[in-house]
Amino acid sequence: MTINNRPYDHESDYKKVSEFLIQNYLSGNADGNWLEPEWEYANFHPQLDEEQMNRWRIWEVGNEIVAFAHFEWQMGEVFFEFHSGYRHLRQELLDYAEMYLTGISSKDGRKYLCAYVNDYDLPMLDLVQNRWYQKEEEGTRPIFRFEIPDPFPSINLPAGFQLASLEDECDWSKVHRVMWRGFNHPGEPPGGEEELLIRQKMFDTPKARRDLKIAVKTPKGDFVAFCGMFFEDVNQFAYVEPVATDPDYRRLGLGKAAVLEGIRRCGELGAKEAFVGSDQLFYLAIGFRKVFNTECWVKYFN
Repeated sequence: MTINNRPYDHESDYKKVSEFLIQNYLSGNADGNWLEPEWEYANFHPQLDEEQMNRWRIWEVGNEIVAFAHFEWQMGEVFFEFHSGYRHLRQELLDYAEMYLTGISSKDGRKYLCAYVNDYDLPMLDLVQNRWYQKEEEGTRPIFRFEIPDPFPSINLPAGFQLASLEDECDWSKVHRVMWRGFNHPGEPPGGEEELLIRQKMFDTPKARRDLKIAVKTPKGDFVAFCGMFFEDVNQFAYVEPVATDPDYRRLGLGKAAVLEGIRRCGELGAKEAFVGSDQLFYLAIGFRKVFNTECWVKYFN
């Protein structure tokens, strides 16, 4: 059948891409595509350059998506999603990205592209290397997996601290503060209704469940650790994003408790595995193990 390609239209294609990722998922993320919750989280993140989303490109057979090229946050990066039977389109997707998804370097004004390639995709690795792309190690994006145990072990907190979900207490000012401080921004977060609405947009995404967004509360009721958790109910896995702990409350096991509580709740819903896009020792200590790396291969065009 004829393969056509066309621009992405957010209003009509957001759910379609979501369904594509779900339908093509293989256990353990063996398909190599983005996990569907990654797609959901990125689409409602304030860093996303929404004005350039029409440059994303869909390849279709009939009405079925078979490949997709897109950036995560901004121009200058490209990720590739494939139906397993259409990976022969690699070159065509890269050709498109080099033409329409390049960015301009803030350092020297040169046009560039970072193509993200899974470390086991040898044909794609050959393709980018033959086009003189160079690997940038600091751009590597790992995916780690945790097999959810049954029964789930107990979760411990220091005396006086307690776990709560946004279903129990949805206070966006508390969420905003722990996320601000947890990502090492100095001082107190910027205030105002607009800031809180942006924060809410990050967490109240289309499939989000507030009962899976877990906070650790101090005896005074402040949020000092937080874990956003997604549950993909078709393929039954959890996805951890984002996690933050206030610097004044680190090394107490609070972030670990929030992550484990979110995973435990997903396990009760039927999840068999959990994923996180991080290789921090924090996750290794919990029991996450690497599935693969998605490497950043960069080329400058002038």
